[in-house]
Amino acid sequence: MPILPPSLPGQMPIEITLRRSARARRFSLRVSRLDGRVTLSIPTRAREADALAFARAQEAWLRRALIAVPPEDLPAFGGSLPVEGVARRLLPGTGRAPKLEAEALLVPGDPAQLGRRLAAFLKTLARDRLAAASDHYATLLGRPYTSLSLRDTRSRWGSCTHDGRLMYSWRLIMAPPQVLDYVCAHEVAHLAQMNHSPAFWAEVARLMPDYEVPRRWLKAKGQALHAIRFDSASN
Repeated sequence: MPILPPSLPGQMPIEITLRRSARARRFSLRVSRLDGRVTLSIPTRAREADALAFARAQEAWLRRALIAVPPEDLPAFGGSLPVEGVARRLLPGTGRAPKLEAEALLVPGDPAQLGRRLAAFLKTLARDRLAAASDHYATLLGRPYTSLSLRDTRSRWGSCTHDGRLMYSWRLIMAPPQVLDYVCAHEVAHLAQMNHSPAFWAEVARLMPDYEVPRRWLKAKGQALHAIRFDSASN
């Protein structure tokens, strides 16, 4: 019989992933805000029974944290998907490429490939919008960047390296345009200040004076964009 992972019993059992770490000095619990996975980090020589006892003592906190995890969202025809901050109804389309309308996104092809086609369309649109915004802010700053790449990063919305390489999460295309603009202004500002000092935030404010509004949106609602799954979207 397969060995089942440890869990906390109850009407809704909590499955726990144990992770032994030579760097861990004590027990620690982490709940992923992306998929609700619970990870219990324990020192290399610690007893598993003691670790699970620690988890049981934290059960109330765990259940509160799991309630706060956004539910997984699987795009489906008839449902909606945010594109540039607008909920667009997903409808079957004709032709070869998806077509973005004011209130709908028409997606042609095999319904079983909906998730893959949506992701490809969003990445293409994201690259165009992110490049345009990055060009705009780099011109205002007076400092060019060297390259721009897209990833599906979960821990950050963007980054800037010392040699001027910009990276963004393509999921930003689902956020309102001013949110995408804020992330671009933020990362381009790092071309002048590779830190988060007052001087850095002064650069951001110079590039985008009202940056606090989209910054708050991203903190409050950004996680929901990560909850949208494209690898197993429903048809």
